[in-house]
Amino acid sequence: MIEGEINNFIMVWSVATILFCYSYTIGKLIPKGKVRFVTLIPPIIILLLLPMRLTIVHLVGPSSFLLSWLSTFKLFLFAFSKGPLSSNPPLSLSHFLLIASFPIKLANHANQTKIKVVPINCPSKLVIIFLFSYFFIHLYDKKENFHPINLMILYTLHLYAGLEIFLVLISTLSSKLLHVELEQPFNKPYLSTSVQDFWGRRWNIMVTRILHPTVYKPMVNASSHFIGRKWAPLPAVVATFTVSGLMHELIFYYIKREKKDTWEAWEPCWDSMCFFFIHGVCLALQIAYKKVFEPKRELLPRVVSCILTMVFVVSTGICLFVPALVRCGVFEKARTESIVFVQFVKNIYVQRGHSLHEG
Repeated sequence: MIEGEINNFIMVWSVATILFCYSYTIGKLIPKGKVRFVTLIPPIIILLLLPMRLTIVHLVGPSSFLLSWLSTFKLFLFAFSKGPLSSNPPLSLSHFLLIASFPIKLANHANQTKIKVVPINCPSKLVIIFLFSYFFIHLYDKKENFHPINLMILYTLHLYAGLEIFLVLISTLSSKLLHVELEQPFNKPYLSTSVQDFWGRRWNIMVTRILHPTVYKPMVNASSHFIGRKWAPLPAVVATFTVSGLMHELIFYYIKREKKDTWEAWEPCWDSMCFFFIHGVCLALQIAYKKVFEPKRELLPRVVSCILTMVFVVSTGICLFVPALVRCGVFEKARTESIVFVQFVKNIYVQRGHSLHEG
């Protein structure tokens, strides 16, 4: 099972690399605009379909996030000479491939010998996170003894640890291949003083920077014709969070599938969609409050604002976002796959030991 899935994983990313090379060539031959966009539609569609070849959650989750979401949005922006794939001077092919594949940016366009990697690229921290993840997996054997709220908190911590591992591995790979730095994904989100501060400046910053030109700015321009420039950001914010919720639902669909290359009925419960919609509405209300009252200083002390913000984010996440992952079987699949992978590595080690002994 693992060997076949690894082969599929290699195939998926090999095809993705070919598509990015094609897109790079299109950018050299066709000027920005509708014609370039039409020529990029085929790779965008294929990128959306590629995760269908995978079923292991540790592979399909990151692949669907990177290829079906970030990469497709980047190619859409590239069609109109916008986004991280467009620069002056143009990116080299190697840089184009990495930026199209991963949430990274060049450390220094003028001096590419400079390497600047975010602090999470630390072996000791990586080991600690792996140990925490291993600890969580073994706790699932006794999940019947946990209170439902405590179990949700455990799932949340496991999810965060998984994201940290994923980002550390990407930063390590990027720094070894080219002189690039990882686009800082988090900026101490636990210090957020508001929903706007949390989503705009501290959490998953790369996704924010992709959604801003693809959804937010076009919605602001469209809404300004009806409600004016001052109030146009309000529906734009809600629309941006709605798109984010839809992309999460798509990723959950990829993860939920049991068999590769099969179309299963999409039966979303819209929990995560509600999560993002609620946060979008709250952020819009915060923006409206600032536009109406124009406060010169915050109403609450910073410590109180931090506590209230984290209580709101964590509570809505536990009630809406994490249950959606549970229904997809993410944590159970992760537990099973981790056990199978450890056994797979042990078998390879034993077989290699026997081969050396016989030799």
